[in-house]
Amino acid sequence: QVQLVESGGGLVQAGGSLRLSCAASGRTFGSYTVGWFRQAPGKEREFVAGINRSGDSVYYADSVEGRFTISRDSAKNTVYLQMNSLKPEDTAVYYCASRTAISVPLSPAAYGYWGQGTQVTVSS
Repeated sequence: QVQLVESGGGLVQAGGSLRLSCAASGRTFGSYTVGWFRQAPGKEREFVAGINRSGDSVYYADSVEGRFTISRDSAKNTVYLQMNSLKPEDTAVYYCASRTAISVPLSPAAYGYWGQGTQVTVSS
């Protein structure tokens, strides 16, 4: 079992940057696939980015492709989401999630472990 803690959210102006971190407990985090999701008020939780166990395959939602970068540091048991050129529509609570299977699905239902979320607010 793994526990996830997100950090790095905050208030930023449009065009700015933030880096989110997802720190995991446990020594086997390297065997987990990780996804970042977000949920805006009144909307469903949506996939943002995902990374496989080894970190050599990454996936992005079309809405963030080219602006966000997901990466992982296995030595630190941490997955990052670098967010650049932020837009007001990126405002949401951001969650990291993990699963032990190899694939990186887009559905939140496929992930069994979730963090508590961190708020990202982008002002216009």
